[in-house]
Amino acid sequence: MKIIFPKAGEPKSQPDPYILKAEGRYYIYATGSQGVELYESDDLFKDWKYVGICLHEAGMHEYWAPCVIEKDGTYYMYYSSFDEKCDDAHMQAVKVAVSASPKGPFEYKKTMLDAFSIDPHVVQNESGYYIFYSVNDYDSDRAGTYIVVDKLVDMFTAEGRPVAVVRPTLDEEIFMRDRFKKGQNWHTIEGAFYFNEGNRHYVMYSGNCYQNEYYFVGYAYAESEEKDLRKVPFRKYPSDSVYAPILRKNDVEEGTGHNSVIKENGKYYVVYHARDIGDKDLPYDSRTARICPMRVEGEKLILERN
Repeated sequence: MKIIFPKAGEPKSQPDPYILKAEGRYYIYATGSQGVELYESDDLFKDWKYVGICLHEAGMHEYWAPCVIEKDGTYYMYYSSFDEKCDDAHMQAVKVAVSASPKGPFEYKKTMLDAFSIDPHVVQNESGYYIFYSVNDYDSDRAGTYIVVDKLVDMFTAEGRPVAVVRPTLDEEIFMRDRFKKGQNWHTIEGAFYFNEGNRHYVMYSGNCYQNEYYFVGYAYAESEEKDLRKVPFRKYPSDSVYAPILRKNDVEEGTGHNSVIKENGKYYVVYHARDIGDKDLPYDSRTARICPMRVEGEKLILERN
């Protein structure tokens, strides 16, 4: 584990860090209250510089979990935000903004999905573009937030036929007990990041709440030749009934979650947020971006902790 940020005079936190390599440089986009925060570097492991806010919409706030993908020289940012006059985060909705540069500025173009929708990850394979994101289910036995995937008609429009990828199955995924009504515990599975190695498919995700002890990163796995990601038979690793995070609270850090992944020189690296142990107040602005190498061995993802 290596802490990337922060430096003196720069924002103190980088929640939900999304890493992108573009035009020979590295970029990290992070959640921000007043806009999407941007950092850049020529070196994956050092010399990161704060660029500033690369996206802001007038009248909006709480810009959550951006991801960026390039197509034909245009950079598309997917994120969520909601009206600054509203304090109900369940009004978050996934949007898309565009820029001619990975540094922005990005310009809002369209609200893609209805509220509540958060944590988009857009990917491309041989059959087209797909969007992973999280929505709410108020009626199941394990009510809460879970991950779905849909295909894109174009870079601004989803088909509207999402299918579930990862649902809550464990008590360790409980965000809050009795959250909306007595006797109903609210679960959370969010922060999807998809990648594949040939016919091996992985969806990493965060479970629980970043302020809780059991907050973690897990993943779902499938081995399939299917190209339509809505039809890939994902299953939690190792199973629905076993709490086996690859990243969670340890001796030096807590609040470990919401990751992205980059592959450099044949090696995978996970970029995630966490807090140093000892920060008892668990404040919103203490989550800093960190990086850790990861081995991919068949169905197993293994973080190489120092």
